[in-house]
Amino acid sequence: MEKNKRKRQYRTQIANRLLVQYLIALCAYVMFLAVGFIAAYEISHMIIWHPGPLYDLFTWVKEYFLFWIILGLGLGWLAISYFFLAKPIWYLDEVLSAAEKLVHPDETPIHLPDAMGKAESELNLIRQQALFHARAAKEAEQRKNDMIMYLAHDLKTPLTSVIGYLSLLNDEPELPAHLREHYTRVALEKAERLEELINEFFEITRFNLTHIELEKSHVDLALMLEQVVSEFQPVLKEKGLGCSLQVSKPMVYDCDPDKMARVFDNLLRNACNYSLEKTVVQITGKAEGSKIVLNFINEGKSIPKEKLERIFEQFFRLDSSRGTKSGGAGLGLAIAKEIVELHNGRIYAESQGHTVSFTVELPQDKSEMAV
Repeated sequence: MEKNKRKRQYRTQIANRLLVQYLIALCAYVMFLAVGFIAAYEISHMIIWHPGPLYDLFTWVKEYFLFWIILGLGLGWLAISYFFLAKPIWYLDEVLSAAEKLVHPDETPIHLPDAMGKAESELNLIRQQALFHARAAKEAEQRKNDMIMYLAHDLKTPLTSVIGYLSLLNDEPELPAHLREHYTRVALEKAERLEELINEFFEITRFNLTHIELEKSHVDLALMLEQVVSEFQPVLKEKGLGCSLQVSKPMVYDCDPDKMARVFDNLLRNACNYSLEKTVVQITGKAEGSKIVLNFINEGKSIPKEKLERIFEQFFRLDSSRGTKSGGAGLGLAIAKEIVELHNGRIYAESQGHTVSFTVELPQDKSEMAV
């Protein structure tokens, strides 16, 4: 509404400017014509005329003086009117030419007439945003392609190991029990790793092809967090981590329960992947004014500022090495951010010393606060 109002005001400003210029041009022409006729009249009376063609012409003009004045005014009015009527069309052509540049924007700024300075600024802003999004899309596509290439390469390693150890078990039926147990355990571990990599492929496909839609209902976030933490106990135990959950009860919120559980799952999984051994992941939550604030805090390596600013980008991983087992395809935090923002919330990360925290802020309306 406010944007449309500004557009109308801008159009009115241009129209008023053209009208003022049109009236000034008409007045200037009338004054020029009047001065011209007066000067010609005075000069003609200063000359001593003798019968001849020039004298006959001057006499004829003098007889039809009013006609020449009307003709001069009419022709001038038509010329000036045509110029100012054609000017908006010229402006429109300039805007259309500038708009065509937005289809394939480049680093060259858009230039429009001085009267359209505001339109020039807005088109250049759109051009800059288009360039930014184009670069971001290209970088995201490159990261995705790199990640798929890495995953495809990494699929070979566990698959080769599984086939190798199963072949040993198949070809050597008389293997000692301890070797058979060892080979079986290694084959199982490699098969589980293979499953993780395949799941990452599916994650990439789902994120690119699925538009997230919310199905909201009233949910107690405190109970949801307790359930998520309970499901993560085997992972926490395997990594030698503890988890402290301190949230206000109840914490009722209108959200999509499946999507919000995925946010909590992704944040806790990220904390587990990047926590130092024998540390405690802390989860806190409480209502602050008109919003619910949740914090996921873990002890781990400090995150540099340049990486902290990109941590929610698609396919971005803190540890970019292919061989690492920590982290997935770099989609967990990007998906969490999208879900939180669909709930009109905000998510951000901070890192100080060896402490890393992720904060989720969810807006809470009055009806929810009263429950």
